[in-house]
Amino acid sequence: MTAASVHDLVRLAIWTILVASSPAVVAAMLVGTAIALLQALTQVQESTLSFVPKIVAVLLALLVSADFIAAQVIVLTEQAYGQIERTNR
Repeated sequence: MTAASVHDLVRLAIWTILVASSPAVVAAMLVGTAIALLQALTQVQESTLSFVPKIVAVLLALLVSADFIAAQVIVLTEQAYGQIERTNR
C-alpha cells in the first residue's frame, strides 16, 4: 500500500465514523436540548433527569438507523478489502 492509499482509507474510515454515529449524536443533542429547555422553564435542576431520556433516544435512534449504519460499515469494509486486493496483485 502506498501512503496515498493509506491516507484515502483513513479519511474514508473517519468519514464513516462521523456518518454512522450521526443518528445517535443528533438524537442525544435534540433530547438534551429539549430537557435543558424544560429544566430552565420549570426551574427543576435535577442533573440525573436528562440521562434516561437521552439513553432511550440514542437506543431508539440506533434501532431505527441500524440498516444505514451497517451499509456505511459495509462500504468501508469493501473499500479496505479492495485496497488490499489491489496491492497484492
